[in-house]
Amino acid sequence: MLKEVKRNFVMYEINGFIYTLTIDNPPLNVLTDELLSEIDDVINEILAQPICRVLIIRGNGEKAFVAGADINQFPTLNEESGKHLVEKGKEIFDKLENAPFPVICAINGFALGGGLELALACDIRIAEQKAKLGLPETGLGILPGYGGTQRLSRLIGPGKAKKMMFTGAAISAEEAINYGLVEEVVPNGESYEASVRLAKQIVNNAPLSISNVKAVVNRGLDVSLAEGQELETKYFASLCLTQDMKEGVKAFMEKRKADFSRR
Repeated sequence: MLKEVKRNFVMYEINGFIYTLTIDNPPLNVLTDELLSEIDDVINEILAQPICRVLIIRGNGEKAFVAGADINQFPTLNEESGKHLVEKGKEIFDKLENAPFPVICAINGFALGGGLELALACDIRIAEQKAKLGLPETGLGILPGYGGTQRLSRLIGPGKAKKMMFTGAAISAEEAINYGLVEEVVPNGESYEASVRLAKQIVNNAPLSISNVKAVVNRGLDVSLAEGQELETKYFASLCLTQDMKEGVKAFMEKRKADFSRR
């Protein structure tokens, strides 16, 4: 099954259990307010469709994944409108982080500011060799406001995160993988194909298991090790009641591919 749904700046396509959301605001895919609203609408649509097992997010073109937020809106910001601006972005990106399926980010070029913050809200990041990643907000007299200060610090540690934010300098894909900021670096032009290959591996496994792994890992990051292990036990036990667990074990014993039903 292949289906495409197009908005002004965003489109998504469905290919079996794999969805692809493409940001299309040339030349740099800047996150305008309208584009953010379209991303929100599309995410809500996808979340309402239980068939989705993996979502891939990419930017159209060869230059940028997303090169940041729309700076044209900054001169008129005050405390109230600035708060509204960042809370809107946070709410949207939180939906990706908390989605019941893995979200893969294909970084084909610049991922700066809000673009990197969008990538940080995803579960896995695959970057092309030419990619540049950074949070340059301090050069504009502001700070990352779409969750960047928190997600980047948790992902790569506070020292490296502060270095990136204090300097505002973008790092290369090679530096990013050494930092633990991305999970894979691929040749230029291959980030989406690599993301699809990974997505196909993921959809072979039980979707309820994948969803629970994501939930327990994310929740466990904010609690103690003992509390995290309690969560792990709780989620494991709940999966023992599912048809997918029975099907997975049966398929393994019968040496065949499992047919998971998300039940």
